[in-house]
Amino acid sequence: MTTYTARPIAPTVLKELRTTDDAGRPMVPVTDDEGGAPLRCCLRRSEPGERIALVSYAPLRRWAAETGAEPGAYDEQGPVFIHADDCPGPNPTNTYPFADAHRTVRRYSADGHILGGELVAAPVADPAFQNAFDDPAVALVHVRAVEYGCFLYEVRRG
Repeated sequence: MTTYTARPIAPTVLKELRTTDDAGRPMVPVTDDEGGAPLRCCLRRSEPGERIALVSYAPLRRWAAETGAEPGAYDEQGPVFIHADDCPGPNPTNTYPFADAHRTVRRYSADGHILGGELVAAPVADPAFQNAFDDPAVALVHVRAVEYGCFLYEVRRG
């Protein structure tokens, strides 16, 4: 069975988001007094006292810019938490972050159109990605929270 890798937001994109997010707003850092925010830069939950920011992020738009896809109406942006300052990125041993609840694995074609999805019980595991990528039309998947539909991370073919 193929092993799939959760992809955090790329460092170059994080640098841009820490200046101006995908909705055109400046980043507003805050000190996270409670901890527990799902950080998309390092794919872990925040610790109390860390400086974080809630920014607008358009993951499909960013992917489409790399690939030339035209997602049309499927282009969306939403809130994600990131560290307000540079961080070391994800722990490589944390294969499937945020696996503490049910997740949706949403499938996208090379054109950036939704091809379907699957509700996955925690933890998200390789079979969900294998099911998605068994369809040759699937180019990438987004793992999203069920409660709010928030983007958590991306997994690409290969």
